[in-house]
Amino acid sequence: MKLSQFKFKLPEDRIALYPAPHRDECRMLVLHRKTGQIEHKMFKDYLEYFDADDVFVFNDTKVIPSRLYGNKEKTGAHIEVFLRRELNPDLFLWDVLVDPARKIRIGNKLYFGEDESIVAEVIDNTTSRGRTLRFLYEGPHDEFKEQLYALGESPIPEVIRKKRPVEPEDMERFQCIFAKNEGAVTAPAAGLHFSREMLKRMEIKDIKSAFITLHCGLCNFETTDVEDLTKHKMDSEEMAITKENCDIVNSAKDAGHKIIAVGTTVQRALETTCDTLSHINPYSGWTNKFIFPPYNFSVADAMFSNFHFPESIMLMLVCAFGNFDYTMNAYKIAIKDGYQFGPFGDVMLIVD
Repeated sequence: MKLSQFKFKLPEDRIALYPAPHRDECRMLVLHRKTGQIEHKMFKDYLEYFDADDVFVFNDTKVIPSRLYGNKEKTGAHIEVFLRRELNPDLFLWDVLVDPARKIRIGNKLYFGEDESIVAEVIDNTTSRGRTLRFLYEGPHDEFKEQLYALGESPIPEVIRKKRPVEPEDMERFQCIFAKNEGAVTAPAAGLHFSREMLKRMEIKDIKSAFITLHCGLCNFETTDVEDLTKHKMDSEEMAITKENCDIVNSAKDAGHKIIAVGTTVQRALETTCDTLSHINPYSGWTNKFIFPPYNFSVADAMFSNFHFPESIMLMLVCAFGNFDYTMNAYKIAIKDGYQFGPFGDVMLIVD
């Protein structure tokens, strides 16, 4: 497959700037991947496709307020700093991106907050925009992180930020209700639609839940710059699956029940750890799994996914699961019918 095969024209008014007023009230396009049949539903209708003892697999990563604004020492130049991940809690070291990068060199100090109470020193260059910061903080780590996060804002995608300012409410909007393990810099978007009411209705129907953790990185929104997809290299993302959750999935799989992946990050995590028996195994480490057509999935029988942007790695994975021709046709229909795209947009359910 070539990158250009995943290109399509997405009108700007199809990009959702805000989520639905209630998480579970978006539209849902259902694609039957064996026949290409399409149904138009509301998200709350998804329970009619699943039965007792089926297992939904969610990503319980928690998004951090990653985007900070500071000033450079002496010149006072305004600097945007994007927190990617914490490298060493004891030494207050963080891997970050800076903008404008040309102004930030090793040895520079950056000041954050109106009172400039948070100070960081640049100690390394990692990429053209990447830097390692050491925060100069004397005090408990928990206290430091609380102050740091209080200065940050929600890392909603740039395509949304160009259309409207970031709002305090975005931190809650851009967080799944079951988010637990801190470390993501973007949300696992398919999980954003699930409300407490819907999770309760699943419980009443005896549908099971399992959780993986994959800390979603910026690779989900970075552009792919190679036409030959076999040459694309994914950034690694940290992930973990416990034995308890593996047992939930594997037992259901062996008993003939459906496994439903809630989002592309869940799909990549499941495929990272599965074996030749289509079982998943406990894992704690990193994954750079890149999935594009053709690909044979071993674990999931169905999946949820938002409508993704042209040429994105998420679109490629969805096409691999849903059949390339059927999925691209579904996207064409979704645009025509006014479905909303992006992390705040509508949802697609792919079933057999």
